[in-house]
Amino acid sequence: MSQSMSQTRPGPTSGTQTASTQADDEIRPGESALDLPPAQDAELRFIGRIRTPFATRSDCPRQGDIDGPECRIELDPEWAPALEGIERAERIQVLYWLDRARRDLLTQSPRGAEGTRGTFALRSPVRPNPIGISSVRLVRREGPVLVVQGLDCVDGTPLLDLKPDRCAHAKRPGND
Repeated sequence: MSQSMSQTRPGPTSGTQTASTQADDEIRPGESALDLPPAQDAELRFIGRIRTPFATRSDCPRQGDIDGPECRIELDPEWAPALEGIERAERIQVLYWLDRARRDLLTQSPRGAEGTRGTFALRSPVRPNPIGISSVRLVRREGPVLVVQGLDCVDGTPLLDLKPDRCAHAKRPGND
């Protein structure tokens, strides 16, 4: 199946908008996008929500701040037993669905950087499958809630999965 490219805007803008004032979902100078039908090839199960002090994408720290504010990962109650033993992990990988991100950009013009780069060369939340990942510090567990530091997503982001950054049982003989 062939996809057609659309919405390409080369060069600097001549209007009053600048990269810092454009809405998060607008095409920036030099970016290109695909016209895509709605994705229907995978099904994910959200297992909770992430609570942060960040109301918009521009409020979020880039790539998180391990010493940043305490945030809450609120699992749906039926998933609480899956947290058994999580307290042993100092750091946790949090996978989440960037539900407010565009999914059609091929190239992007990162804020504060010169030039345009391919989407797969960036850690931007704008991607074909907007899955975010953060390595966070576990502060404490409160039943089905984890209090962590180091998240970089907006408040209310759907939670996909959690994994300890490293597991003691992952060591194999001869790989010390």
